[in-house]
Amino acid sequence: MPLLPHISQSQVALTKEVQVLDERGRLLTISIPAERALTVYLDKRELLTLMTIGANPEALILGYLRNQRLIRTLDEIAAVQVDWDVNAVAVTTHHGVSDIEERTSKRVVTTGCGQGTVFGGLMDEVDQIHLNPDAKIRQSALYRVVDTIRTHPSIYKKAGSVHACALFSADGELIYFVEDVGRHNAVDAIAGKMWLAGMAGSDKIFYTTGRLTSEMVIKGAQMGIPVLLSRSGTTEMGLQVAEQVGMSLLSRCTGRHFLLLTHPQRLEFELDHTEATLAGDLLKA
Repeated sequence: MPLLPHISQSQVALTKEVQVLDERGRLLTISIPAERALTVYLDKRELLTLMTIGANPEALILGYLRNQRLIRTLDEIAAVQVDWDVNAVAVTTHHGVSDIEERTSKRVVTTGCGQGTVFGGLMDEVDQIHLNPDAKIRQSALYRVVDTIRTHPSIYKKAGSVHACALFSADGELIYFVEDVGRHNAVDAIAGKMWLAGMAGSDKIFYTTGRLTSEMVIKGAQMGIPVLLSRSGTTEMGLQVAEQVGMSLLSRCTGRHFLLLTHPQRLEFELDHTEATLAGDLLKA
């Protein structure tokens, strides 16, 4: 287990009550998600500014640094300190980050809600990722994931306007649930939580309410997760990257419906005899 950095335990309101008028002119009080800027300083160098509701800022920053491959191991980090009085987070490393100027010179604005940003070299490292070839997901576990998301308490149910990501065990047991203004923030926060816990992703299932874009697939792959689910769809590049790294993508996961897009060998169907025979024939076709 690596030496853990000193982590602040910041807290901030996640929603705000506002007054609105409905279609009949009635005055109502509703909740809306908070959204605030958080500027990241890495060894006193301004790196970027993220928009977030502020639910898991320390984990968000750790996951972002991990998924961007700016920090390779947790014991390189001395401290992560969030200060909401100035909307900033100071990340201090023990020995600095080599070639930081070159590694952050090229930025790509992603399709993520809330405008995600990735640094340009991530796609170059996809060939180095190898996911667990033996990881499986049972159909019943898939349904358990979907049902858990449907019934789990959330900011979305109270205030809307946020995305959620969640990490599950292979049996469909919820491990982490995170909401933020963009799915890229939520996945980074889970990556940070996994990093702090020393948790491997090789036998896990990841769920997102957002699209399965290349960014989401790459981040999931970097976390070592072989199965990625969404209630939404996918993009062409997301599909291509998933095929390349050996990840199973399942989209349109609502109720008992889903679409299995890549690497069908990971899914263990649990159907009656007629349906199982038909599914087997289709997979062999």
